[in-house]
Amino acid sequence: MSRIRSKNTKAEILVFRELRRQGVYFQKHYNKASGKPDIALPRKKKAVFIDGDFWHGYQFSKKKHRLPKKYWLDKIETNIKRDRSNRAKLRRDGWEVLRVWEHEVFKKFDETIDKIIQFLNSK
Repeated sequence: MSRIRSKNTKAEILVFRELRRQGVYFQKHYNKASGKPDIALPRKKKAVFIDGDFWHGYQFSKKKHRLPKKYWLDKIETNIKRDRSNRAKLRRDGWEVLRVWEHEVFKKFDETIDKIIQFLNSK
């Protein structure tokens, strides 16, 4: 597990580079907001999370029966609950939140970048 990155994953790095290339200014891994958003615009209260499909439970209800051990089931269920709690806390604090899945970055890169930029630029 020590090799598993929580920051600067491949998907995050791809998104960060493209946003910078397009002149989008942001703070990464903003630790003053609940859940440490991967991308944040604190003044506009905008937060973007780029979540790994496995670790954050993408289609978990369909896949959980394939997990080899109860440990993993509990781990991912805990991650899902924490993600929900963090998003709810951010929204209560007046933040807008966008969640992007890792597979979206890899399979629909341009579309995902456009979605993030549109979200960050919206009022």
